[in-house]
Amino acid sequence: MSSRPTRAEHVREAFLRELRSGKYAVGDKIPNETELAARFDVSRATIREAVLGLIEVGYLSRKHGLGTFVTGSPRHRHALDLTVSYTAMIRNAGMEPKEIVLTRGERPAAPEEAERLGIGADAPLVYIERVRTADGTPAVYSEDRIPARLLGTAADLPIGTSLYEFLAGAGITIHHALAALRPVIADKRLSRLLGVASGSALQYIDQIDFTSVGVPAVLSSEWHVPGIFELCINRRPLAGGAEFAPPRRPDLP
Repeated sequence: MSSRPTRAEHVREAFLRELRSGKYAVGDKIPNETELAARFDVSRATIREAVLGLIEVGYLSRKHGLGTFVTGSPRHRHALDLTVSYTAMIRNAGMEPKEIVLTRGERPAAPEEAERLGIGADAPLVYIERVRTADGTPAVYSEDRIPARLLGTAADLPIGTSLYEFLAGAGITIHHALAALRPVIADKRLSRLLGVASGSALQYIDQIDFTSVGVPAVLSSEWHVPGIFELCINRRPLAGGAEFAPPRRPDLP
């Protein structure tokens, strides 16, 4: 069961609604902590916590000695080297996560699906097709395939808004994932599902999630609407600590 929102979270959501309503223009300075504390009838510490949350996700910026200013709607980043719930990511970005389940059922695995999931040909898969939204705006359309043998009797459990929480309820913990990213163009079906123009650019992720012992648990295809989340890659150092260095110029000491 999720915990009740704190007073700081209530204030953050209320102030976020004001920002999105156009009450403040980009570049406007927001009221100071004392004024906001009086308006929301909370302590200055609560205001400080709420404002800090909005600074962290990019709606506000603080200029030393000047105050806190409106920056506009941020582009929220998702690092591809992290296995993360989109539900949690949307919520942490200050938006409300919801989903529309388009299809949920069981079907035989196609040959490629069976090979990638390490299951027998025509083995049963639980197939889930969803559109996830952020504040009511379509953000991700996904197709998830899960070997039915992993879910067992838990296959009929409610999905909720987080697939990882659904899997955890079935006793399956996701440890890591292997993902590939490529740009694609929205066809008529994707444009209808995601509310974008046909021919628009989308970001496509092909991903396999694994358990801690390396068992493939989920094969996912995801189509992301650009502009809602920015998909980024954190590049790690080379193995062994090696570094690239420019060739030494003979004219330099």
